[in-house]
Amino acid sequence: MKNHWNKIQPVDRYTVCLNGVIQEYERKAVTFLYQPLIGPICYSLYMTLLNEVEENRLNSEQSTHYHLMNFLSSNLPDVYEARMKLEGIGLLKTYEKQGGDPRDFIYEIQPPLSPQQFFSDGMLNVYLFRKIGKTHFNRLKKFFCDEEKDLSHYKEVTRSFQDIYTSSQSINLLDDEAESASSLSEGKRFTEPQSSPGVPVDTIDFDFDLLLAGLSQNMVPRRAFTPNVKETVAKLSCLYSIDPLQMKNVVLSALTEDEEINIEELRKAARDWYQLHNAGDPLPDLKTKTEKTAEASRKTPATKEEELIEYLETTSPKEVLKDISGGIEPAKSDLQAIEEVMISKKLSTGVANVLLQYVLLKTDMKLTKGYVEKIASQWVRKKVSTAQEAMELAKKEHKEYLSWAEGKKDNKRNYKKPVRTEKLPDWFDEKPADTTDKKPDQNSSDFEEQKRKLEEKLKKYRK
Repeated sequence: MKNHWNKIQPVDRYTVCLNGVIQEYERKAVTFLYQPLIGPICYSLYMTLLNEVEENRLNSEQSTHYHLMNFLSSNLPDVYEARMKLEGIGLLKTYEKQGGDPRDFIYEIQPPLSPQQFFSDGMLNVYLFRKIGKTHFNRLKKFFCDEEKDLSHYKEVTRSFQDIYTSSQSINLLDDEAESASSLSEGKRFTEPQSSPGVPVDTIDFDFDLLLAGLSQNMVPRRAFTPNVKETVAKLSCLYSIDPLQMKNVVLSALTEDEEINIEELRKAARDWYQLHNAGDPLPDLKTKTEKTAEASRKTPATKEEELIEYLETTSPKEVLKDISGGIEPAKSDLQAIEEVMISKKLSTGVANVLLQYVLLKTDMKLTKGYVEKIASQWVRKKVSTAQEAMELAKKEHKEYLSWAEGKKDNKRNYKKPVRTEKLPDWFDEKPADTTDKKPDQNSSDFEEQKRKLEEKLKKYRK
């Protein structure tokens, strides 16, 4: 998620719309069937977006991602990753307006699979079984089903429409007039439930040409590969990591006497193949590609500066303010000030955090709005987009920023000018001038003390 700022910013706007009214039954399906797979942040994002739409409506008011971060108490990378997980599992579709600045998104909430569809999906039910275990899995299945009444000893006596109702000849209403009055105008649709489109599995990611090349027409006719069969093959390939050459034997195992491919037999053959090649791991686990990449290349930052950059890029400004204050919740005025600057200047999270840290340590922990906006304006003109770039520019322009801060104080009457020691962030490494009137020992002591405090905060963040 290190490049999230290229895809989304706190100032970017979004509107939520629903693909049909989502009722309480669907909400329970998301809570009990999807939440174990997608996790709490992803689940909270889905429910937050869903609840932004008023009851019996399909569209919400426009908002910014900064407010979404506050609702979820999460930083922007976590929100962006949660959004992608919802997209991947079929609960969200995202549309981005072309050429917008700031960007404008539409988040279309998708209804979940019905419990019947979920438990017969062939992929999601396997992941859920692996995640929660057999006992709880059976308990959930029981929760979403009930006893079916035996009607074999009963006879249906329901009356038809024609048995009860008749048309009145006194009503003079033309059919085309009724049809016209019943139709919707352009751009409108009824607020009613819709069926779920399911998990968006791309069949193009599976090389069917290679699979068919290993299966002659005499072995498996091409008509046997119906759209449902091809979708199932793609799902099983994704679920069990079966390549096209290995899938050939799986398909042959599911071929019936009528030269058709039985879906249930195809799933069973795929499970048997997986268990044969993964004896110690009977079922696969659901992980995102970013999680797999992180596990494969996980390493600790090489330097303290890299560690600090990672902290600044992945932490919300609210949490940075809280960390600087020693765990105390930041004042509402401070949050409003940084919110206004982030939105008006379109600052990324990392840049805003560097600005916060620099200004607070330079102004004796006072968040002066005018001073913040002046520095932020320069950074916007310089096209600063990352924490690393913000740090480099702050080091380069340090003397100018100091003159800005001192300029305001010169306008005030000072009967006694106090001796002040400059405090700088941990990432600031400015070489002292050869000749100076300040006391070197005092400056060095203050700098080391400030450096020690920031290192302690970073240790606390890592824990």
